[in-house]
Amino acid sequence: MLFSDSFFTVSKQAEVLFKDRGSKFYAFCYRLRSESEIKEKLLELKKQHPSATHQCYAWRLGPDKQAFRVNDDGEPSGTAGKPIFGQIQAHNLSNVLIVVVRYFGGTQLGVPGLIHAYRTAAAEAIALAGIEEEFILFEYRAEFGMDDTSSVMRLLKELDAKIISNNYHENNILVFHVKKQNSDTLEERMKELYRVKLKFITLV
Repeated sequence: MLFSDSFFTVSKQAEVLFKDRGSKFYAFCYRLRSESEIKEKLLELKKQHPSATHQCYAWRLGPDKQAFRVNDDGEPSGTAGKPIFGQIQAHNLSNVLIVVVRYFGGTQLGVPGLIHAYRTAAAEAIALAGIEEEFILFEYRAEFGMDDTSSVMRLLKELDAKIISNNYHENNILVFHVKKQNSDTLEERMKELYRVKLKFITLV
């Protein structure tokens, strides 16, 4: 259940390089919305870095932050994916994927060294990507006649709604997004326009 009206995510894609005793750690930070996008990015990086020793990552999705995964990709358990995910948690992020691609430099770093390297690389990638607030949106469908058009459009403008599609058959049919924080007001005000049929579709 969503108790917040917004969440934090990274502002843009970023890439940084962290070096430690010959090993290179390339950290990639992405803003995305689905597991299919994550799979595409991981495959893309595999192709770009075919000779890398490890491709470790962590991700978290959704405004409720319930979907997440960490992967050590052959590094000692808890030394890679967990430190990366720790940075996602520390910055309270979601809809984010951080991948750290390692090229082994010939010197063993040990468990503390690995944890430090993966954590630092992830933190630097987040710092470069920047953080911004993303508002949770609800998608609605409204059906109404010509007599209610001006009232509906005025209300949507007042609540800063974004129209996704507009079709006209016998009635106007609008699909639009509105911030979760404005959804209660929208539903109450739409009740006053008793001829308007309003339907909640999904969380965006």
